[in-house]
Amino acid sequence: MTEDKKCELVCGKKKLSMEESKLMAERIQEEYYVHLIADNLPVATRLEFYPNREAAGDEEQKKVADKDVQFEHGYRLGFVDNNKFYLHNHLSFILYFHKEKVEEGETHNYRVVRFEVVPQSVKVEDLKAVDTEKSCTLPEASGSAPQEIDPAKDNEILFTYSVTWKESEVKWASRWDTYLTMSDVQIHWFSIVNSVVVVFFLSGILSMIIIRTLRKDIANYNREDDIEDTMEESGWKNVHGDVFRPPQYPMILSSLLGSGIQLFCMILIVIFVAMLGMLSPSSRGALMTTSCFLFMFMGVFGGFFAGRLYRTLKGHRWRKGAFCTATLYPGVVFGICFVLNCFIWGEHSSGAVPFTTMLALLCMWFGISMPLVYLGYYFGFRKQPYDNPVRTNQIPRQVPEQRWYMNKFVGILMAGILPFGAIGRWLELHPLTSSSLCVCRHLQAIWENQFYYLFGFLFLVFIILVVSCSQISIVMVYFQLCAEDYRWWWRTFLVSGGSAFYVLIYAVFYFVNKLDIVEFIPSLLYFGYTTLMVLSFWLLTGTIGFYAAYMFIRKIYAAVKID
Repeated sequence: MTEDKKCELVCGKKKLSMEESKLMAERIQEEYYVHLIADNLPVATRLEFYPNREAAGDEEQKKVADKDVQFEHGYRLGFVDNNKFYLHNHLSFILYFHKEKVEEGETHNYRVVRFEVVPQSVKVEDLKAVDTEKSCTLPEASGSAPQEIDPAKDNEILFTYSVTWKESEVKWASRWDTYLTMSDVQIHWFSIVNSVVVVFFLSGILSMIIIRTLRKDIANYNREDDIEDTMEESGWKNVHGDVFRPPQYPMILSSLLGSGIQLFCMILIVIFVAMLGMLSPSSRGALMTTSCFLFMFMGVFGGFFAGRLYRTLKGHRWRKGAFCTATLYPGVVFGICFVLNCFIWGEHSSGAVPFTTMLALLCMWFGISMPLVYLGYYFGFRKQPYDNPVRTNQIPRQVPEQRWYMNKFVGILMAGILPFGAIGRWLELHPLTSSSLCVCRHLQAIWENQFYYLFGFLFLVFIILVVSCSQISIVMVYFQLCAEDYRWWWRTFLVSGGSAFYVLIYAVFYFVNKLDIVEFIPSLLYFGYTTLMVLSFWLLTGTIGFYAAYMFIRKIYAAVKID
């Protein structure tokens, strides 16, 4: 602590074979980053820009132009110049520390509050290393040549470092501020308020229209019952004897909805706790660990809702239904992750999940999640099923021929626009594209090596997503029932998750336009994890829309008089 080092040798000269040199050159060309940690702080590279220098008139003004300082996570392995590859083999570490106030006679407590690095490429001969003393001499910047990596032959390199300690006024509690703002995030408050107001305004208009239309329908239906010469029934009342008829594959439907409830509870708690600052990026791995444990323990709620819905749909094999709920969605997720992890193992990547960790997750799945799902399913199946306001006819009614716009795929496209627009356009965080989609910011945090910490805004987006999915699901199921199509169970679940289709399309657009990935394994990882995100998002939004539509249907059929 506080001991500077001018130039130290990490190890002796290292000889890279031609194969190793070729691999190193490929990694430099692919813009690989190196990540180091000191006192739980990730290393950051300082980037200095002079935005006013170009606009300055004379040379004197250019020299004193204000500089704009930004940081990026980690440091680049090297750089390319004139089709030649150069390695950053000397690291100048700058550690900022805060000296806490103590009483007289006591020693000072030092706290590391920032960890910076200045990577340099210095030729082996210029370092003047002395192997016996493990020390070296760093040349002047103007008189040194960079360390070139020639992929066509063997190369000799040296790895060296220097350490500089600087006192800082930044306190321990604020030491992560630099890292959380390294992407130059500018929050446009006017845009946030404007977008939220627009979303809720549209939602209010939509609700008012549907409520007024329903009141008119209910009044007409009830008035017709009082007239002796009753006109032939039409519209959504005409299918009252079939609207609660159990669908095909009720076990699979209830299992998917149970997993959706499990996801909903997990996401709600995680975002709320993270919003309170308990899962900040400073606690490495806390967010993922908390999500995994919460998903396991939320299995009791998923099993309860799945079991009660399965009994409502006249299901009898509750043990098989509980097993399906506990294994269907988690099995798909675990299978995809295991296959992707095998490819990562094959690349000898440090990002691979250890085999013991995979076994631990497997034990948690079968030892915690599955028993809790069975427990919740048992009590949900024993509970009184949902009380449907009308009886179901013994003979199913024939569904009339539907118009083209009532097709499932058309419904998915129509229903996905509002939720995707609500979570996509509401917040401008970074000038990445002309539209500055919120989804783009999330993808940038995941795939472009950045921290994400705006959980308060994410919680607001989640609330808007719930509201928009519920409303669009109600509107779509109302149109379907007015067309006298009572097969709404599966259709509502699929259509309500339509925004996941737009997320998939945008992920493909982001891959083509923003990411420079050309190799097979990274592309496979991107689309594999994107598939998991899209599948989970579809399950979440589909569950939200289904239960909103189910409550809506029970409400409207309870309000009309039916013989």
